[in-house]
Amino acid sequence: MTKKYFKKILAQNPKDLQIIAALISESKAKVSDIKYLPKNKIFLLSIDRKEKENNNDLINSIIKFSFVDVCKSKNVDQKNSEKILKLITIDVFKKNHNYEIIVVFSENSYISLKSEVIDAELVDQVK
Repeated sequence: MTKKYFKKILAQNPKDLQIIAALISESKAKVSDIKYLPKNKIFLLSIDRKEKENNNDLINSIIKFSFVDVCKSKNVDQKNSEKILKLITIDVFKKNHNYEIIVVFSENSYISLKSEVIDAELVDQVK
């Protein structure tokens, strides 16, 4: 019997976020599984990603960004909650004293998050 361990990866700088971006590339998310909680300043994204070591295994993971001041989306049809988006990468830009974190999807869709700090985590839910 082999033990399977869950991943929990924390990112607090752009280099850490690149590791999360590499792990989640080619993941899929439903529009209904994308949530922004403005009062709590939290952005949540539930994804189904392929395990990099064994491409047959799908893992449900949650990406959580904390301290998000602004969340904007482009070409994400929020009325079509069953639409599946293919996640491509996460980019980070620093503007003045704030970070702009861009979650890039296929079909020219993206979500832009603005924050003073980078505080993200990737947590596996089910194997």
